[in-house]
This record gives sequence, C-alpha cells and structure tokens, in this order.
Amino acid sequence: MQKNLYLFLFFAIISLTSYAQSKGNLTGSVTDRTTSLGLADVNIVVSPSGSFSAISDSLGRFKIEGIPVGTYTFRISRLGYKSETVYNIVISSGNEQTFNVELDRIDTLNEVKIVAARSATAATLATPLSVQRLTAEEIRSNPGGNFDVSRVIQALPGVTGTDGSSGSFRNDIIIRGGAPNENVFYLDGIEMPVINHFSTQGSSGGPAGILNVSFLQDVKLSSSAFDARYDNALSSVLQFTQKNGSTDRYQGNVRLSASELALTTEGPISPKTAFLASVRRSYLQLLFSLLDIPVRPNYYDFQTKITHKLNPKTTLTFIGVGAIDEFKFGTIKNATPEKLYSLANSPSINQYNYTIGATLKRSLRNGFLNLALSRDLLNNRIEKYDDNDQNDPSKLRLDIGSREIGNRLRADFNFSKDGWQWSYGATAQYIQFNNDYYQRYRAQLNDENGNVTQPAQIFQSKATLNYFKFGAFAQAGKRFLDSRLGVNLGVRTDMNSFTSDGMNAGRTLSPRISFTYALAEQWNLNASAGIYYKLPENTILGFTDANGNYLNKSALYTRSTHYVAGVEFLPRASTRFTLEVYNKQYRNYPVSVRDGISLANEGGDYNVVGNEAVATVGSGQAYGIEFFAQQKLTSRFFGVLSASVFRSKFTGLNGKYVPSAFDSRRLVSLTLGYKLPKNYEIGLKFRYAGGVPYTPFDDAASRANYLTTGAGVYNYSQANTLRLGPFNSSDIRIDKRWNFRKTSFDLYIDVTDWYGAIFPAYPDYTFARTTDNTAFLTTDGKPIRQDGSNAVPLLLKNTSAGTLPTIGFIWEF
Repeated sequence: MQKNLYLFLFFAIISLTSYAQSKGNLTGSVTDRTTSLGLADVNIVVSPSGSFSAISDSLGRFKIEGIPVGTYTFRISRLGYKSETVYNIVISSGNEQTFNVELDRIDTLNEVKIVAARSATAATLATPLSVQRLTAEEIRSNPGGNFDVSRVIQALPGVTGTDGSSGSFRNDIIIRGGAPNENVFYLDGIEMPVINHFSTQGSSGGPAGILNVSFLQDVKLSSSAFDARYDNALSSVLQFTQKNGSTDRYQGNVRLSASELALTTEGPISPKTAFLASVRRSYLQLLFSLLDIPVRPNYYDFQTKITHKLNPKTTLTFIGVGAIDEFKFGTIKNATPEKLYSLANSPSINQYNYTIGATLKRSLRNGFLNLALSRDLLNNRIEKYDDNDQNDPSKLRLDIGSREIGNRLRADFNFSKDGWQWSYGATAQYIQFNNDYYQRYRAQLNDENGNVTQPAQIFQSKATLNYFKFGAFAQAGKRFLDSRLGVNLGVRTDMNSFTSDGMNAGRTLSPRISFTYALAEQWNLNASAGIYYKLPENTILGFTDANGNYLNKSALYTRSTHYVAGVEFLPRASTRFTLEVYNKQYRNYPVSVRDGISLANEGGDYNVVGNEAVATVGSGQAYGIEFFAQQKLTSRFFGVLSASVFRSKFTGLNGKYVPSAFDSRRLVSLTLGYKLPKNYEIGLKFRYAGGVPYTPFDDAASRANYLTTGAGVYNYSQANTLRLGPFNSSDIRIDKRWNFRKTSFDLYIDVTDWYGAIFPAYPDYTFARTTDNTAFLTTDGKPIRQDGSNAVPLLLKNTSAGTLPTIGFIWEF
C-alpha cells in the first residue's frame, strides 16, 4: 500500500508538469558584517561556468535568473572586503534559492594575503578555533540524518548523540565529554532551550529534532572559545541561522521522510516583509504499530519566521517554534520479554513547548545594535502506574507535572574601527518554574508475618519558583604584527536572585582570551583559555522537601575552565584541516546526595534530570585530541572526516574520579557525497564510537524492588565499572531530482545502518517469564512474592540493529 502511494504521488506530480524546465533563479542580499548595512556594487559570480553573474543594488540585493539547473559555487567579492565563497548551492526549477551573505572589511593589504585561501574556515577573531559550520545542503543530504540537524552535527569532531542508556535513538548532543545540558542553542539570535521532541527536562536530549531543515541556511558549532555574549555554555554553543523568506514569489515544498510528513511555504507579505512557515506531523505511531513495538510516539511541530525591513538601517524579525508530543502505549500482538519490559518501564508523556521572539537589528556608526526579546515554555506531564493501570491510585509510581517559562531580554552593541573589534551587552531574564513531583522510589516490603523489612521511600516536591537572572559581557580584539597575530579578550559575569550567593557578580567573573597567528598563507596556529559558568537546572533549583523548603538553594554555579590549542591548514579555499588538543576542568559539579555520584555519571532517559537534593562539590576532567578534515563541493565531491580520542571523568561525594556516562573515548565519523550526472547524488556515512561505561545492578535491591519500580536498582558503589562494547554503523543515501516546468521532485532512498550493525545499550534488569510470557517464572512454582525472593533474575542485553530503509521525497512548488 505504501509503495502504491509513492508511485501515485510521483506520477501525479509528473502529470501536473507539462514539460521540463531546465532553469532556476537565485536571489539574496549582501551586508557589511560591521554595520549590517546592505552593500552596493558587490559582484556575485556563478562558478564553474562564470557566465551568470549579478551586481548588488543600493540595498545589497541581487537576483540572477535563468541559471541551468545543477549544483554551483557562488563567489561574492567587493573592493575593500574579504571575498566569500558559498558552496553546494542547488539550483532547481522548483524553489527559487535565497541566501544572505555578510562581508568583512579588509584593514591592511597584508590581510588580503592571509585570508586569500580561507573561504572554508568558520573561525572569527573572537572564536579562532574549535568551530565548525555546515550548510543547509550538507544537512539536507546527510545520509541517515533524516533531515534532523541534531543528528547531522554528530559528524563533527568530539560530538556523539547517545550515552548508551537508550540505544541509538536519541539526540543527546554530547560534546567533548560534557553532559547534554552543557550546550546552549540560538536560533537567529534567540535562545531556544528545547530543540528535540520528547525532550528530557533538565537536559537537551530527545529522539527527533524540532527544527525544520528547510528553514536553515547554516549551523555553526563552537565547542570552546565561546563568544562572551553567550551564558550558561560549558560544552558548546550551537547557532542556527535561518534563511529569509522569498520576497519575489510564493513557493514551498512537501517532504516525506522516515518519520514525518512536512509542508513548508514562503513568500512576500508586502514589498518590505516576507515569511516562512511550516507544519510537520509524525507517523511514527503507525510505523511502531506495524512493527509491533509497544510504545506509540506521536508529535507535531510548527515553525515560522517573518522578516520586515523597517528602513535601510533597521530590520525586525519574528520567529516562532512549537511542538506537541505524546508518548502512549499500544497493544502488542507477540509478547516478548523485551516488549513487556518496555511496557512495564516506559512512562506516558504529554509534552508541549514553544519559543517565540523578536529581534531588532539596527545599524549604527561603525557598528550595529542587536536587541532580542523572547519567551519560551516547556510543559511536561509524565505518569507511570504499575501495570499501566491508571484506574488504581495505589499503583501510581511516578507523577510529574512541570512547567518552565523563560522571559528573556538581550541587548548587545558591536563595533569595528581602525582594526579593533569590540562588543558589549547585557541580559535580563525572568524565570518561572512550577513543579509537582511524586515518585515512589522504594515501596514498603513486609515479611510473611507482616513485619516491615523495607520502609517505603516516597519523594515529593511541590515548587513555585520565580526568580531573575542577569548577565553582562564585554570583549575586544585586534590584529597585530601586520595582521599576522590576532588577539581577543573577553569577560562575562552572571547573577541570579534565587541561590544564596547568586547576586555575587565576582564569583562568576569569567575571563577568556584567544590567539590566532598566521604562520603562512595556508597555516594558522590557534589557542584559547577561558572560564565559563552555568547555573544548575530549574529541576534542581526547584526541588523541595515535604515541608516546601528548597533543598538546593545553596547550589553554586558549575564552573568549567577550557585550555585549547590547535593548528589549521587550508591548502585550498574549499579544503580545511584542523588538529586540536583540549583540557576541560570542572568544579562545583552537582552530585546526588541520595546516590553519592555525580549527575554526569548517571545515564540519561526520557524523564527528568534533577528532582533531587544535590551537593555542588563535584569535580571533573575532560581532555582529548581531535582531527577534522572538510572538503567543500567544488566539482562533484564533498566530504567530512572527524576523529577524536578523549577521556571524561567526574567525582562523587567520596572525591574519587569515575568515568562519566559520556566516556566513549574514541569517535570516528566519515561523511562522503558525490554528485553524479543527470541529477543523481549518492552519500555515505560511517561512524564508530568506543563503548561507554555503565553501572552494574545491586542484585538484592533489584530483586526486592523490581515489582514496584519496574526496573533494577544500580549498585553505585561500583559506579561505571563496566563498559559496553564499541559501536560502528553506516548509512547510505541515493537521490534523483527531476526538474519540470515550475516544480521539481527529489526522490531518495535512505538506508540507516545498511549492514545491520548491532548497537549495544545498557542492559535491563527484569525477571524471567514462563514460555508463553504470561507470568513470571519462579523457583518454587508458586506465585511470585512481592519481594521477588522466589523470582529468577534476568538481564536483557538490550542490543539491536537499527536498519531502517526509507523511500522519501521532496516536492518543490
């Protein structure tokens, strides 16, 4: 049936297009990076042909029409500015391509030589190393990426997507051995706390990304040397830049992928206003039902961007992103221990979130002002009953009703003059957090005579937390020694009105410095050192005891000190190699008072990180070496290779270093793409990760509590002393594009894990069942006892192949 649907759609599209059209258009704008003013008289040349070009008008706008369909490189140049090259731009007869470019001024003649061959670099004076950039086309065509930017960035050095707790089905974004909640995300300058569906509250993980790749122009990842304007970043800053909607025509696309159906539209509202809008709907619940998987995930998301040019100096932009997630249970046809465990352990989830905001960008003399006002919300409802029996209140095991709201105002001023670049700014945030939390951590156990052998442990927290966060920063940089040496200095401080020492600006004073030195026209030597701070998550700050007292009010900001050095080699404008070593030292890391271990040594799940008493006394270390190679598309081939060797370890209450849950130690990723004649394209991705550590179960405690908790109890005295095996897998994708009169149709085949590699994940503790899986097996043939003393313990290996073939399409109209 599904095959027939694909064929019907394909031939229906062909029938709507009476003849082939082999040409497309390109529009865009070019601005001065210093002032954000449009640049006139900029040359835009299409390569390799060179026969198509344009010159920007007085507002920096340009349009090139009638370009034969294909893949091109665009070269942008103007006297007095550093030239830019934009690679892998696909021209089709469907959608008109739009992109926006910022050009940097040239301050000295020697700087022309130094930057002449550096088009592939993503570095800036403020962030000269530990920075990578991927374009929209690299994201869209990534094999196995499923148009999910959270998965695609896992091709970059030091990045992985899971800690082994949930198999290969999460986007936790673990960078350089740091926890997922150490990353911050910005969408067109607006902070976006949640970028994944079914997000783990207090973290950033989830199985599917929210952002629509059709909106994106590029993504930039900084894994150190963070710009001082960003707060709360310990491992990375991810900046997503969206394109602007078309001002010339109404257009859009329909996309079918492995998990969802998406509709995107764009076009002009007025001569000065353009919009982008999309809606996506998953069909995972149908797929899981066909595969007889007991859970039923279901999600929607919505996204929009409206850009309005108030005048040549001022641009107002509105963005909105929202998602609705539901995670329920279904009836299974063929019961197995693995499926029954999933039913017994997985909670029901009802979650929704949104981020809305507006930015005002105003050109100033020698600079510009950025002003951003936004609001974000996460509403999280999680429930779990024994036997999933919601009609019996006594079976309630877990109940979380939580709402987080961030109201954020950010302002920064940016200037450049006489070779100096400097900026300063401030942030003010009003945070609201409501949390109603109940967990039956241990049930009461009685012996045969009714005597209590284990008292019940119930954790409850009810919080209404409202507080302010403040921050300020300043930074300045300049090139010296005839532009060969670049130096940038920055400082930041953050405060909050809730924690005991939160208004002490001196405690979070975070200086940072970076250097870049041009050894030759093709070689750069880079280094940076800096201190960064992060306030613990609201789920930690808002945890109370039974009397409503906040138990973590004395929590300190987590501190991370980064030392990084590296070399960059750019043999051609389209080719880049980097080699970096780094050392991150953590202090004041949250440690669980209940379990005695660092929160970095616990595995992730789909629930919540936090909701417990912590002591911010932990230390940590993450250090390693990374290699990165990138070839931009110039003719037919493009590729990315990254390799990392690292260690990550943290201390608990006993002060002993233990490998973190993210300590996979070795990462390799290779992504290749090749453009074939007649609009065919083939892509291949390979990835390898070393095994992550995990904690063994406490057999006695697990046996006694399994029937009332649905899971085993870890033996934290042996935290992360065991280790999973390594993982390797490969994805392949083949695309074929047809161009018609006013539309184009891209049909693709994408096979995730095409050779059926097994992904090892943490084992699950359960009790063995009878042959027909209708009851638990017992040692004495009698009904199982409440304390599990006559049960037969069983460890489910929790290993599976993730092979998933997909036939999908993108129809542009």
